[in-house]
Amino acid sequence: MKKIVLVIMAIVGVSLYGNAQSIHFGAKGGVNFADLSDVSGDARTGYHIGLLAEIGFAQFAIQPEILYSAQGLDDLKLDYVNVPILAKYYVIPNLSLEAGPQFGVNVQDDDWDDVKSFDMGGAVGVGYKFGNLFAQARYNFGFSDAIDNTSAKNSVFQLSVGYLFF
Repeated sequence: MKKIVLVIMAIVGVSLYGNAQSIHFGAKGGVNFADLSDVSGDARTGYHIGLLAEIGFAQFAIQPEILYSAQGLDDLKLDYVNVPILAKYYVIPNLSLEAGPQFGVNVQDDDWDDVKSFDMGGAVGVGYKFGNLFAQARYNFGFSDAIDNTSAKNSVFQLSVGYLFF
């Protein structure tokens, strides 16, 4: 399943690259307010940091990212490498709405045996550009269970700032 997702992402990326009107690369980071549904415990305040590309077509863009994201609960830390692939629509110049799938691989889980290694979810958000700087607010929600034999799903609200290099 993971290999199929990676192959599809590569094919889409290559085909979009050939038709893009503009491509920008950047870095971003920010704060996470994370929780797990159906699991008792205090929500975790964490962080995310990573790289992105924005492949633009007039008012539309595709924004793939790769992020390290500290999620889970205070007493059950679940850290992921997440790959959201967002479709963006610029409502007015510099103001965008974004939505798309997100795939994650668990890289740290406080040694719980029941934590699943792969997470699939969605993301919706809004962003604003200030020249090369940008700010985003996003909600990430899990489709898949994060822990075996539970219905625990990731739920993360993110506030980000970033910079587009070129």
